[in-house]
Amino acid sequence: MANIKSAKKRIGVIEKKTALNRVRRSQIKTAIKRFDEAVAAGNKEDAMEKFQSAQKKIYQVASKGTIHKNAASRKVSKLASKLNTINA
Repeated sequence: MANIKSAKKRIGVIEKKTALNRVRRSQIKTAIKRFDEAVAAGNKEDAMEKFQSAQKKIYQVASKGTIHKNAASRKVSKLASKLNTINA
């Protein structure tokens, strides 16, 4: 445990950021899971809607620095390829 006041403060800040990042990553996973379920059901319109919401959520999280922008692009690209298979 830290003894210095600034170190104690940093520990608190890190805990808050860690909790927020955990929530954000969970939101991404949930959005992707909902998209995958729509694709599995074969519903094109629902899948398109879920894709757009997942894409928005992924890029928002990337802009906050929780995930890297290239990781966000990779995730969106993977979702887009799944969407294209259902549209083909």
